[in-house]
Amino acid sequence: MQHSQEHNVFKTLLKQQRGIFIAKLQLIKLGEKRPREKWKDFTDWFNWVIMETELYDYRYPVKGAYVWRPYGMKIRRLVETYVRFLHDETGHQEVLFPVFIPYEFLAKESEHIRGFESEVFWVSKGGANEERLVLRPTSETAMMPMFKLWIKDHTDLPFRVYQIVSVFRAETKATRPMIRLREISMFKEAHTAHADREDAERQVREAVEIYKKIFDYLGIPYLINQRPEWDKFAGAVYTMAFDTVMPDGKTMQIGTVHYLGTNFSKVFDVKYLTPNGDWDYVHTTSYGISERVIAAMIAMHGDDKGLVLPPNVAPIQVIIIPIMYKGTEEIILRETRSIQEELSNVGIRVKIDDRTDRTPGWKYNYWEMMGVPLRIEIGPKDIENRQVVLARRDTLEKYVAPRDGIVDTVRELLNTINDNLRSTAWEFLRSMTTKVTTVDEARKWLDRGGVVEVPWSGDNDCGMKIQQLLDADALGVPLDKDASRDINGLRDLACSDKQANYWLRIARRY
Repeated sequence: MQHSQEHNVFKTLLKQQRGIFIAKLQLIKLGEKRPREKWKDFTDWFNWVIMETELYDYRYPVKGAYVWRPYGMKIRRLVETYVRFLHDETGHQEVLFPVFIPYEFLAKESEHIRGFESEVFWVSKGGANEERLVLRPTSETAMMPMFKLWIKDHTDLPFRVYQIVSVFRAETKATRPMIRLREISMFKEAHTAHADREDAERQVREAVEIYKKIFDYLGIPYLINQRPEWDKFAGAVYTMAFDTVMPDGKTMQIGTVHYLGTNFSKVFDVKYLTPNGDWDYVHTTSYGISERVIAAMIAMHGDDKGLVLPPNVAPIQVIIIPIMYKGTEEIILRETRSIQEELSNVGIRVKIDDRTDRTPGWKYNYWEMMGVPLRIEIGPKDIENRQVVLARRDTLEKYVAPRDGIVDTVRELLNTINDNLRSTAWEFLRSMTTKVTTVDEARKWLDRGGVVEVPWSGDNDCGMKIQQLLDADALGVPLDKDASRDINGLRDLACSDKQANYWLRIARRY
């Protein structure tokens, strides 16, 4: 608790310092209010953005299979680099498993096969030979047979691996680019084995912290919920999930963490030799995220002008626009290249747009659409006055800054933009979440869009009745706050004869 308080104080001081820094810059243009009318029409807006920026293409002629284009791949690789860093830092080791799983493996865990059998792609023929394989929907049943070969002794535990691969789901609902896929091509799945439940649940808590860091890094706000029994991962003892709210008010699951107990280790006979000389089954966990995190990041920060990328994962963090008139070209370009070199030398991703067939105004609009966090404009007067003009993508504000010290100025502004995008996104999420105690209130809120917390007894049948009453989905019981606070005296929303024990989060979701 003390560490958490100190961390919050440090963040507050840092924000104050950055506020002082911004105040030192000369504001020359207040940002227009960020246009977000088209943004609220989320599906059309999202499809427009990913195509217009050449980030992703949904025209590939296979349902639910899409193409990552170069700009999108650059964003994706920056995200994956951070995901790998956090897993490597916490003792996970990267592996790469085959895409094929023998059907017999998938079928071993009865609850798992019931959950996935209708979603798998079958391989029934290879060349002229009959086959009995499935394309990996997730890898618990692929990894457990190998865990059995690799884990022998208590000294082998805990055992933690992860991979970033394609998984395949025979999705029958309407598919959506980057959100509902048949080939999920950026599936990060971690799988761990432990000596007992206590250590496995410690791993679950660590996984939650890893995901919080990932989402914070991308500026994505989240709700953490324990999924209801009827909606947990097939084969899990329990499932914890991260959800966020899209511009249209629907929620999207962006990460899951599962405690699997010994459900998989028993059917695959994964045992270890204890210090006492006995054999015992390992306890396992798994947790996954996918390209939905990139979809959520695009959705959360964008506006009618296009992408707004957090500097942390922007392929180009700074775009320099030289404003040249006849006879000034050489001196302007020399200055822009000097600034580019200074920024590049400290690791800032920077590009000069020196095209002569485009006007500066056209370039401003283009790079705003591409989501570049910061623009530097340099014209003859700026060189004469030893200054530059800086334009922020997140607020659309413009500042005059001294040419000297430009590296420190840019670094501070990029940090400020990261912080501002994160805090703005959290404000949006909080504005889309409320508590209600009646069916009418809940329906009105859900029709407007967002998440409602309603009283629930904890009875599964009552929980499913709540879903039916509200024509929405149960996200689960909140884990990011006290789920039973202020619940005394309330009755279950659907079963009025039962005392409410928890708040249950309900939403319409992707």
